[in-house]
Amino acid sequence: MKKMNDNRRRTAPAVPVEEIEGQLEGRNALTEALRSGRTVDKVFIAAGETDRGLQRLAAQAKEAGAVVVPVDRRKLDMMSATRAHQGVIALAAAHEYVSIDDILEEAASRGETALIVICDELADPHNLGAIMRSAECAGAHGVIIPKRRSVGLTATVAKASAGAIEYMKVARVTNINTAIAELKEKGVWIFGTAAEGSIPMYKADLTGPTAIVIGNEGQGMSPLVQKNCDVTVHIPMKGQISSLNASAAASILLYEAVRQRLG
Repeated sequence: MKKMNDNRRRTAPAVPVEEIEGQLEGRNALTEALRSGRTVDKVFIAAGETDRGLQRLAAQAKEAGAVVVPVDRRKLDMMSATRAHQGVIALAAAHEYVSIDDILEEAASRGETALIVICDELADPHNLGAIMRSAECAGAHGVIIPKRRSVGLTATVAKASAGAIEYMKVARVTNINTAIAELKEKGVWIFGTAAEGSIPMYKADLTGPTAIVIGNEGQGMSPLVQKNCDVTVHIPMKGQISSLNASAAASILLYEAVRQRLG
C-alpha cells in the first residue's frame, strides 16, 4: 500500500508556482487571512461538507466578499500543494481592489477625462493581465471586473500584467450591469466591442468620459451587457479571421482613445 501511495505522489501533476502563490490551504490559513483583513477572491470548499466550523468559515469568507464555490474533494486534492487542505482552499488577491468612485477620483485627480475598461467575465488570467498592462500604458484610470464567472487578481494575472497591477486600479463588482448603470449616472459613455458593432471604432467619439467593454473569450459580451451599452463598435477586419484576442481588441480600442485625445 505504501509503495502505491508513493507512486501516486510521484506521478501527481505539478502545480505551476505562479498558480499556488496566494493559495491558502487549510482552515487556520483562511481564518488568519480573514482576521488580518487580507482580500480573498475565492474559496473552494468540499461539496457536501457538514462540519459546522468549516461552514461558518465559508460564511465569514462570503461576508468578506469572497466567492464560495463547493467542489468535489478530488478537485481539492488536485489543487492542493500541501496535501493537507482540510476541505478548503482559498485564493487570495494579489492586490487590493478599489471602488468605481476610486477610479473616477483617479481621473479627476489627474485632471483627465475618465478612461475605463470593463471586462465582461474574462476567464483567462493572461488576458486580464495583458489588458491591465495595455490600460496602464495607455493612461487609463481603471479596470472593472465582476466577482463571479471571472478571473480575479491572481498571481498569474499579476505576472501577465508585467507590473501594471501595482499602478492600475481594479474594481470588482457584484454585477456588471449595475456598474454600467452607475457609470452612466456619473456621465460616462459605455462603448461595447462586438464583431457586429453598429459603427467602426474610428467613428466613435472616445474623447469624453469613456468605458470600453470587452467581452469574454468565447461568447463576447453577454446580451444584457450589450443592450446596456450606449454604442457598440467594431474593429475593421481585413483578413480571413473574424475576431481578435480580447486583450488585443482592448489595446486597439484604448489606443484609438489615446489618438483621439491627443488631437
